[in-house]
Amino acid sequence: MPEDGLHSWIGKEKDRITEAFGQPERIDPTGYGYEWWIYSENKEKYMQIGIAHGKAVTLLAIGENLPTTPFVVGKISTEVFKHFPIESNIPFTVDGNYYRFEIGEGELQIRPLIKVSEELAIQLYFDRYTQQLAGVRYLTPEVLVQQRPYSIVYRGELEDSSLTREEWENVEAGEEQQIFDITNILRSRFGLDPLVWNINVADVAFEHSKDMSVNSYFSHSSPTAGELADRLKQGKVSYVQAGENIAAKYPDAAAAVMGWLNSIGHREAMLNDAYTDIGVGVYQKYYTQNFIKP
Repeated sequence: MPEDGLHSWIGKEKDRITEAFGQPERIDPTGYGYEWWIYSENKEKYMQIGIAHGKAVTLLAIGENLPTTPFVVGKISTEVFKHFPIESNIPFTVDGNYYRFEIGEGELQIRPLIKVSEELAIQLYFDRYTQQLAGVRYLTPEVLVQQRPYSIVYRGELEDSSLTREEWENVEAGEEQQIFDITNILRSRFGLDPLVWNINVADVAFEHSKDMSVNSYFSHSSPTAGELADRLKQGKVSYVQAGENIAAKYPDAAAAVMGWLNSIGHREAMLNDAYTDIGVGVYQKYYTQNFIKP
């Protein structure tokens, strides 16, 4: 890989990052011990840099005009796979503990994991319907172990982070904005107009995510609040057309959006040119997108 690619920023001090990229548009907390620095002003260069203890520990590249060679966003998967072998079992040793990630056959096609070194891993996000690379995530093995986006076999310790309700609220607010940003970037790739944030629709989406989490179910049908039409009516949202995407248990917002992109019904909702408004609600690891045409 080129020495000056985005991967080279993993491990760099945050002062060097601001010198190169400027101040982020916003900083979003996470549940993994790092903060997302969000660079969203230029959609062609949209990226998120995870900063922990003053250094970059992960980087998410979604924009199509970023130095990610040989993993160029928009490139066909067969071209990308020429550069690195794609393996189904990938081991790492972190702080004396052994971890092996097991990537299923379906996962290898849409989100393979590449071990570059003992200090760097790369996740690739492919669009299964176009076969194009939709995004690239660089991360340290420590972050990979924290997120655990694949099945894992391990010897040693496996810790889970714990957040207060206030901490969760801050994480959720950031993830809602990330889903909004990334959804509109994906729409732009298909020549669609960006969606407008609708706070009333977002409130309906949040309540559904919270309802699913609190009452331990996963469905568009709420045992207490009913179908999407019922919930929008209760939220005093007027519309002529509406749709909904839900997701659960993804490690973060970007992973949830990439999951929707690769599921035909969810994809059709995200890329529906009739919709003009969107509201996103995140409650812990439950994610809801509501779309409307007023």
